[in-house]
Amino acid sequence: MNDPVTDFIQLFQDEKFLRLVSFLRLTAPVWLPLTLLSIFMRFWLRYIRSDFFAREGYKLLEVKLPREIFKSPRAMEMVFNNIWQRGSVTYFDTYRDGKVRPWFSFEIASFGGEIHFFVWTLPKYRNLIESNIYSQYPTVEIFEVPDYTIPVRFNPEKRFMWGTYFQFTKSDSYPIKTYVDYGLDKEMTEEEQKIDPLTAVIEYMGSLKKGEQLWFQIAARAHSRLGLLNGHLFPRADWQKEGRDEIDKILLRNSETKGSRQLSPTGFPIIPTLTEGEKRQAEAIERSLDKLAYECAVRFFYIAEKEVEDLIPLTIAGLVGIMRQYNSIDLNGFKLGWYTDLADLTKDFFSLFFIPKRIWDQFQQNYARRFLDAYKRRSYFYPPYRFFKQTPLILTVEELATIYHFPGSVATTPTFGRILSKRAEPPPNLPV
Repeated sequence: MNDPVTDFIQLFQDEKFLRLVSFLRLTAPVWLPLTLLSIFMRFWLRYIRSDFFAREGYKLLEVKLPREIFKSPRAMEMVFNNIWQRGSVTYFDTYRDGKVRPWFSFEIASFGGEIHFFVWTLPKYRNLIESNIYSQYPTVEIFEVPDYTIPVRFNPEKRFMWGTYFQFTKSDSYPIKTYVDYGLDKEMTEEEQKIDPLTAVIEYMGSLKKGEQLWFQIAARAHSRLGLLNGHLFPRADWQKEGRDEIDKILLRNSETKGSRQLSPTGFPIIPTLTEGEKRQAEAIERSLDKLAYECAVRFFYIAEKEVEDLIPLTIAGLVGIMRQYNSIDLNGFKLGWYTDLADLTKDFFSLFFIPKRIWDQFQQNYARRFLDAYKRRSYFYPPYRFFKQTPLILTVEELATIYHFPGSVATTPTFGRILSKRAEPPPNLPV
């Protein structure tokens, strides 16, 4: 039997290993400066961006809705279209001042079943947000309010906390089931005719009891190509290439010539026979490619006080399926992503090695603490919680408007607070 120490030493004397070392030594003038530059850029940008965030601050706006809104989600799509901002920066802005591409957070919160709509933004974009919402929803009212997350402190002895992301069931190139698929792009005179997928979320959040809170957050940033100007050493392509490649794959065609990839024995291209599902896939992806897109993180955070802890299993079970109305077998959909509980595989590992339950609890509490902090900071695209436990989802303005818009009276949740009177301008003929 060979000595393990001898085998280990011989590994470093192996000819292949020596060749690798020689290659790395010869190419060090190329890869070593790039590696060091990349590490320096990461730490430097984190430092100056932290200072930028501290200087900028933020605004939290609450949108109060009237009793009736005769608008389809297309109105919200126009809002998302108009506030799509890549941000105009120079190299000095990026590497000296720490400026970043703007991002927003669109939120719905339930406090014991009482529903509120919020928009979080950097101060310089407040007027942009308000003017575009008012232009599409002139009867709403928008107020700057204190941040509802600040009073909440992580205290597992007094309250239960659980957070989760939602991720796609397929690649980003496939769209979810949108309001267009529900027929909400058509003008309707009767509110009762509408089938609004957001109603399921509103009704569920409105069913919570006193002592429960559920926060819904969509962190969104305009999607575009990234390069050195944005703080990326190596350029990153946008999602549209993946979408075009997926269409070519469905249609069995060459990406360059757009002709068929399959030829008959006589040399003529074979025209593929597509199923209705494949046609629908190609058409939906094609429609998405014609729209602006956002990089997004979709996450929920649930809080329950000790006196209602018996409701926790039922509430979380309902939360798991809260986004299924956006799912389609042929297209895309949402499924539960990373969550603050331990994964089943981790639990099996801990059980196998008889790791005490208190260690399990420490892991879960640490996850929940960090998730809560990330939510409160609205941190996802930049440090300290850059892409924390989740890769960004690509949502077009149509998809984003489907999962976040201001519903009409079709949402009949009793605890859905609405303003009693409409907001309107005074008559122009009043005496001065």
